[in-house]
Amino acid sequence: IFSFVGGAVDASKIEDLQNKINEQKGDIGEIEKEIEKWQEEVDKTSEQANTLKNEVNRLNANSKKLGSKINLTKKKITSSALNIEKLSIQITEKGRNINNKQKTLAEIMRNMNEADQKTIVELLLSQDDFSDFFGDLNRMENLRDEISVNLKDLKQLKKVLNNDKSEEEIEKKNSENLKSKLTDQKKLVEINKGSKNRLLKETKNKESNYKKILAEKERIKEEFEKELREFESQLRIEIDPLSLPPAGSGVLSWPLDKIHITQKFGKTVAAKRLYLSGSHNGVDFRARTEKKVMSMGNGIVIGVGNTDKTCRGASFGKWVLIDYENGLASTFAHLSLIKVDKGQKISRGQVIGYSGNTGYSTAPHLHVTVYARAGVAVRDMPSKACSGKTYTLPLAPIESYLDPLEYL
Repeated sequence: IFSFVGGAVDASKIEDLQNKINEQKGDIGEIEKEIEKWQEEVDKTSEQANTLKNEVNRLNANSKKLGSKINLTKKKITSSALNIEKLSIQITEKGRNINNKQKTLAEIMRNMNEADQKTIVELLLSQDDFSDFFGDLNRMENLRDEISVNLKDLKQLKKVLNNDKSEEEIEKKNSENLKSKLTDQKKLVEINKGSKNRLLKETKNKESNYKKILAEKERIKEEFEKELREFESQLRIEIDPLSLPPAGSGVLSWPLDKIHITQKFGKTVAAKRLYLSGSHNGVDFRARTEKKVMSMGNGIVIGVGNTDKTCRGASFGKWVLIDYENGLASTFAHLSLIKVDKGQKISRGQVIGYSGNTGYSTAPHLHVTVYARAGVAVRDMPSKACSGKTYTLPLAPIESYLDPLEYL
């Protein structure tokens, strides 16, 4: 058994850190319950009639939920930091153990070296009797056995040390990811508060004003759809079927971790009711305002934008267009926060933003449009609904639109 100075202190420190970690875990559990409560409130208000009061209540509940998520992330960061500190102490402890064993091995090797330099005659003459000689031989054998045991222990300690280092690297990476997530959550809170304040300012907290705003938003949306059809009908392109991956090939991955489709591509009952064209040019997914949206393949961001800056409530709102390596491209629309830049290389599954309620959107969701890559481009389109302004957004001839579900 090898002891070291400070071992008892380290053991006490590790126990203290573990108690703090357990305390953080308890707090995390309580906050997660709190988040579930606020999410239930958000869901309840989202299902209620579209009134000013219900919209304000939804924004309030969502703000509180995001606030709880920020607290949760802070707790996880603290817990991660405590784990790192505990692992650091344990690594230092194992390092001292290895150092002690190395010193012991060095001493054993010196003793053996000294013994090897003596001849059998010298060993016999140096002993009072033969029993002393054979006793030394026995001790030498014990030394060899001890060397073998210590070498085995040393190798095991090194293995444990390397594993601990790997765990510490993972903990550090988790902390970095949590800090990034915390920054995003803070931005989402500010976006949510801004939406609420703008709503109250525009309506002056009157239901009648809210109804007028909804009616105007509907008018602008219909004007935009009409303009879009006219503009895109003038675009012409021939799509080579061989340039596209075969339907059902699954070349695209899902853009959300949990999938609930609320509106499919093409002419559907809902499309006839919601769109002047009677057709939906993408797929809609149920998604709360803080859900991570992921790239559906490897590619390059060929455009980002926000149509609300041109004509609020008419089109995509905050959008991202990605050109994939397989002949396809896709737009992600109604985002609350964009996390990528034009020209950036993107990997399949990489977070490109967060779902939201920007543009023409009656509730938080994600809209995804898939195109034949050869047909889509970021273009300028003059707005009649918002006179004197120009949209900058992904536009494509009708034949370029594809059903996303055929490739997911």
